[in-house]
Amino acid sequence: MARILKADAEMLLGRVPDDRVFWCCDGGIVVSMRQLGEALNIMADETFTYHSNDERKDFACWVKDVIGDEKLARDLTKAPNRNQAAKRVMERIDFLSAKL
Repeated sequence: MARILKADAEMLLGRVPDDRVFWCCDGGIVVSMRQLGEALNIMADETFTYHSNDERKDFACWVKDVIGDEKLARDLTKAPNRNQAAKRVMERIDFLSAKL
């Protein structure tokens, strides 16, 4: 497993560029891993299902391709529901925050 340095944790927890934000089907906008965790806690299950199902893995792809966190992306692909996805994001935030 790769070691996470302070600079890596700061980058992963930081805000993404304006042209790389995540647009939810319900109109919500997510600009960081922290905001993704908050959004998952309050979004409708239908919104989660739209973005994360057998055909679509939008949250995992965004986390991998935009934020650059492959571990969290893998965890999100395995999350069976919105609550588990939110839990995985918050656990990752806690882990990365401890590196700061």
